[in-house]
Amino acid sequence: MKKKTVGLVISALIIGSLVVMMVKSNLATNEPDIEYLIGADYNMNDQDDVGLKQGDLPPDFTLPTLSGEEVKLSDLQGKKVILNFWASWCGPCRAEMPHMEKYYKKYKEKDNVEIVAVNLSTTERRGLKGVKEFKDSYKLTFPILLDEEGWAIDAYQIKPIPTTYLIHTDGTIAHKIVGPMDEKMMKELVRRLH
Repeated sequence: MKKKTVGLVISALIIGSLVVMMVKSNLATNEPDIEYLIGADYNMNDQDDVGLKQGDLPPDFTLPTLSGEEVKLSDLQGKKVILNFWASWCGPCRAEMPHMEKYYKKYKEKDNVEIVAVNLSTTERRGLKGVKEFKDSYKLTFPILLDEEGWAIDAYQIKPIPTTYLIHTDGTIAHKIVGPMDEKMMKELVRRLH
């Protein structure tokens, strides 16, 4: 009986030690909390209480592109804007990028729309090299902006990604989309912009 109890105590200690080691290992990594950023239970049409709301004027910014140019959001006033926040490691972001590119190529001129894809560079594991490889592998032609200081992620209160704001030609926010979009959804949402 004593041997059985001692065996159970040793087994419990070993299991407890393994659990503690796993928790410490997870806390020690500097990787972003991916589950938090991509939102395990997000709803694509969720107008949650985080971030900007319909009718708000979004914070203006000037951010560099991968090619070294600068884009200022307020300079796009007069166009319909799809302002997308993403990272290369994000599965839903990867899923929507081909749809964004297809939409952009087909409708940029016809719909008077600009896609501005802000990379959350502070979360990138492979740095700018990884972002460039991502852009090249998806053959993206719309501007990829770099949020290298984390300013945009804070100003726009980006939690799960992808998060996209659709902006009217007067510069006010029309819609907030949390989660990936497809070409059909973009077409319909942009159609509603004025």
